[in-house]
Amino acid sequence: MAINQKIDQLYQAGQTDKAIHLLVQAIDAHPQEINNYLQLSTYLLEQGSADQAQKLLEQAQHLVKKPRELLYNLAICYYMQGEFQRALTILNEIPNTDPALYQKALVYLKLGQPERGLAFALTIKQADAKVWELLGDLWLNLGETEQASHNFAKIAPEQRTAKVWFLLGVALINTDHEQAEAAWQKSKQLDLKYYEQAMKQYQAIITTLQGQQGKKHD
Repeated sequence: MAINQKIDQLYQAGQTDKAIHLLVQAIDAHPQEINNYLQLSTYLLEQGSADQAQKLLEQAQHLVKKPRELLYNLAICYYMQGEFQRALTILNEIPNTDPALYQKALVYLKLGQPERGLAFALTIKQADAKVWELLGDLWLNLGETEQASHNFAKIAPEQRTAKVWFLLGVALINTDHEQAEAAWQKSKQLDLKYYEQAMKQYQAIITTLQGQQGKKHD
């Protein structure tokens, strides 16, 4: 078994510090081996250390033979640190693979440009729960609640996070109040703190959508 696979087994088993230590040793021994940098930066990002991952990748760019292969992870670093424009600049330099398209759409959503985000998200070839959540979020930001709920509903109930249940409730509030309340109850059960924060954040939108429902029944 390759050393990187063994390290990943340790990481997946919760031995994070040991896995990271072994990757640091592997980088010291083979400073031009790009996979070690990609693997270590991924672990650092997952552990919330985007600044450390960024420094690692920036140093690696001067050492590896194909530095462009580091760009996607570097873009994620900038995104996680709130530097959305820098992330987008890097993403525009790499091929439009599904992960790159997803990340571009996510950045445009954060930049308050859901129309542009949707243009990229809709071209993703292999959709999964993560992509459907993003599509639902983008449609919701555009006020297209039917399209939003349609995408959220594609996610299997057991895969839905507190956020997905909550946003599904928002998308349904002007067409099916009962289902919307049921979705919010699920969100509340999964993560009460998130639910309370989201309810404050979306209160104005929910009020507007409820008003639209009232007009339909007039």
